[in-house]
Amino acid sequence: MARRIPEEIPEGKQPPPRLDAAGSGSHAAPMADKPPRREATYADLEELSPSSVGEIIGGELYVSPRPRPRHARAAFRLCNALGPFDRDPGEEGPGGWVLLIEPELHLGDEVLVPDLAGWRRDRMPSLPDDVGIQLAPDWVCEVLSPSTAALDRNWKMGSYAREGVKHVWLVDPSVRSLEVFRRESGGWSMVGTHAGEVTVRAEPFEALALELGRLWRR
Repeated sequence: MARRIPEEIPEGKQPPPRLDAAGSGSHAAPMADKPPRREATYADLEELSPSSVGEIIGGELYVSPRPRPRHARAAFRLCNALGPFDRDPGEEGPGGWVLLIEPELHLGDEVLVPDLAGWRRDRMPSLPDDVGIQLAPDWVCEVLSPSTAALDRNWKMGSYAREGVKHVWLVDPSVRSLEVFRRESGGWSMVGTHAGEVTVRAEPFEALALELGRLWRR
């Protein structure tokens, strides 16, 4: 059965179990009379409506609504700002990266759909032909919304750590903030938190002065 994520979290609703910085977590022991859980499959994703976003995390199917306009605009503007890193060799700009909007990542048994993801070009010299990308990104950005923040911060951060993603950005348009995480030997380390209209240089794109205010303007 899918975990269908509402657009707004009802008051008192508990988020998914929190994972530690290394990506591990604990689950309550199943009840003795509870039937065995069926692992979600890709066929479950194919049955979803185009108006939904489906992911398979920890063997469960999570279904969330398509992003609202403010969420989508922040993601688009961030990708546009980082565009100079996705220039072809010989073009003006720092280059060196392949950036994608909402790629479908097939990492182990999980299917994840971040808002943005980036690969260093020497690791992905050409784009794969398949819908699902099996090569873990070097950088991922999740744009938070009330309905998906707990999933992004907990389950998905743990998955990204296990699969070797080096940096994660969490962008929250509701509070106008950017959190920057770097994966180290002990797990995720927050290396920067920024808010408001400031201009920042954030790993791994320090070569660019990013105007955060552009992400929030309507």
